[in-house]
Amino acid sequence: MARDLPGDDSRARFVVNPVAIIIVGAVALTILGLTILFSASASYKQGPYFYLNKQLLGVVAAAVLCLVVSRLNLDYVRRHVWWIAGLTLLALLLVLVPHIGIAVKGSRRWLGLGAARLQVSEFAKLTVVFCLAHYLAIHQTRLGEFKHGYVLPLAILGAFAGLVLLEPDFGTTALIVAVGLVLLFLAGAKWRYILPTVGLVALAFALLVLHNPNRLRRLTAFLDVEGNKHAGTYQLYQSLAAFAAGGVEGAGLGQGRQQLNFLPEAHTDMIFAVVGEELGLGFTLGVVVVFTIMFIAGLIHLRRAPNLFQFLLVTGCLLLICLQAIINLGVVTGIFPTKGMSLPFISAGLSNLLLMGLLLGVLLNTQRTWGRATLGGRGRAMEEVLA
Repeated sequence: MARDLPGDDSRARFVVNPVAIIIVGAVALTILGLTILFSASASYKQGPYFYLNKQLLGVVAAAVLCLVVSRLNLDYVRRHVWWIAGLTLLALLLVLVPHIGIAVKGSRRWLGLGAARLQVSEFAKLTVVFCLAHYLAIHQTRLGEFKHGYVLPLAILGAFAGLVLLEPDFGTTALIVAVGLVLLFLAGAKWRYILPTVGLVALAFALLVLHNPNRLRRLTAFLDVEGNKHAGTYQLYQSLAAFAAGGVEGAGLGQGRQQLNFLPEAHTDMIFAVVGEELGLGFTLGVVVVFTIMFIAGLIHLRRAPNLFQFLLVTGCLLLICLQAIINLGVVTGIFPTKGMSLPFISAGLSNLLLMGLLLGVLLNTQRTWGRATLGGRGRAMEEVLA
């Protein structure tokens, strides 16, 4: 039953392929993002087409990047993984250097020339996944050891997460650490290493928040949204007000109040609230359903992974999309404390769009190549060569 029958239409097979479902979901979310972005930026002083035009250019660039990555030989790229890691770490260091890294609202996260800016930590997410997938695949038989199954992979993870934390960017750091620990667990590292690490990471984040007055105020204000609506939770309060105003049917495209500069970052981190206000409950639930379907399709696709490296690589890509979406949706709806993080495919922002293009490119690449690989042949041979 698993064999292709004579006369099968390859295009028909592609439609039901799990990666095809992910691509369709990403395209649908992108179209929604472009539509709502035009509405959300209608009253901005730069003009109603300013952010829309920038986003369109970003979508085109991300699509080109996706196609390029989909045709790469991942085994060849893998041979240069440590060079890629070194260049990424260098870029993260340059971000922290005054007059080189671009500071916005107290955080140094960007490198750029003129009006063009790239957030290096976005690309560091994929580099971390690539490095850990490579390392864990090579040392999969030694992950029970303290050194190879705990110290060295945590050193890789800590190098990237530590530099991102210095920017500071708590949300991206948490995302990188969470994805890294999940990959470590799936690769076969022992529970007695992972559980204490989770506790230590949680304790470290708690101490950092307690010693950061701005973030501590944000957290305490989150515990009483109504009482702090004119100060620490103004953004969250306006977001919740947008959902309430939209109700089931929504106010209609261009008819929402939050686009009139009531809601800060309405075109980026909080764009989901604009979706809720203008398009209503159906579209907000639709966004959640699409991300859920994409995640399930990704899990189905993973069943065909030919080796541990590509299994972990695709798992990391899937988590970077879906965990980021969960964090954004949780923040906008008041489940999590306010933290700036883009909603994949929908929020405005060149760096995150390009990252999404890279992640989809990896998924398309594996969809194209996994049918040719076998568990016993090429996969294990590659691990032996790289080891």
